[in-house]
Amino acid sequence: MNLQDIPKIKHNNSNNFFLLAGPCAIESEDMALRIAEKVVSITSKLEIPYIFKGSFKKANRSRIDSFSGIGNEKALKILQKVSKTFDVPTVTDIHQVSDAVLAAQYVDVLQIPAFLVRQTDLVVAAAKTGKVVNLKKGQFMSPEAMQHAVQKVKDSGNKNVWITDRGTMFGYQDMIVDFRGIPTMRQYAPVVLDVTHSLQQPNQTSGITGGRPDMIETIARAGIVNNVDGLFIETHFDPANAKSDGANMLHLDYLEKLLTNLVAIRKTVNNL
Repeated sequence: MNLQDIPKIKHNNSNNFFLLAGPCAIESEDMALRIAEKVVSITSKLEIPYIFKGSFKKANRSRIDSFSGIGNEKALKILQKVSKTFDVPTVTDIHQVSDAVLAAQYVDVLQIPAFLVRQTDLVVAAAKTGKVVNLKKGQFMSPEAMQHAVQKVKDSGNKNVWITDRGTMFGYQDMIVDFRGIPTMRQYAPVVLDVTHSLQQPNQTSGITGGRPDMIETIARAGIVNNVDGLFIETHFDPANAKSDGANMLHLDYLEKLLTNLVAIRKTVNNL
């Protein structure tokens, strides 16, 4: 896995997995800096290449009164401040073609949400910025189908593309990770496992997505054993009061122990 094309990435010569982690959405500058400081401290100690994650806006909401953001440029400037303050790269998701050029001015990786990964204009717009493009596998798509999304990025002149598995719909209100898809998708691009979104329980009658955070370590361990290149984990110091996806986020206090265990597993796998 070559991370050389991402500015500010550290520990890129290690045999470790890399990590995309942070809050679901940027709620304020203070919360973003507070989370980033803690995660940077942990990943530096464990020599995990780290990319700070935060959505500058939330377009996919169950209800019209759900939190959607604090303002596009305000949130993007916070992401930029995190990057400058802690000397780490950042990733955010985009939802429409005009977002690509805007977000590319502030972050290092552009993420295409799972529901939008078949939208050719959006994928091409992200690719043409020259940034790394992280394609989330649609909950409705087979692993094999992701080769075509990857090819759209490459055909647009950008070789820097990842695939992130965030689970597959299993009935109306549950997700499941099919680990058979990891080696399949690694034929097309480096693969990230989105641990926390894979544990969502969508389509609740309340209009608020549920989750199974108690299963985070189970899913993460399985991903590491099956040679994922990276992990995606949403984390917050107060998930119960997070403005988005709190039901499936990892409490920040538990992150260091989790990552320590996962690094030990990766070292064992590397020695097999």
